[in-house]
Amino acid sequence: MPKMKSNRGAAKRFKCTGSGKIARSKAFTSHILTKKSTKRKRQLRQGTTVDAANVKSLKRLLPYL
Repeated sequence: MPKMKSNRGAAKRFKCTGSGKIARSKAFTSHILTKKSTKRKRQLRQGTTVDAANVKSLKRLLPYL
């Protein structure tokens, strides 16, 4: 059976943590930053994990994650 293909766009955006969860970066950090507070921009720099409701669909996009 041939190898399954990973979704390359998803592969660039998500990675697996040591405990097996899926890590992601937060959105809304690229432009229109003047109206966002310093605290909000600082918190957007921190990564976070993918919500449990979306893990199943991501596992389908990234079979070898």
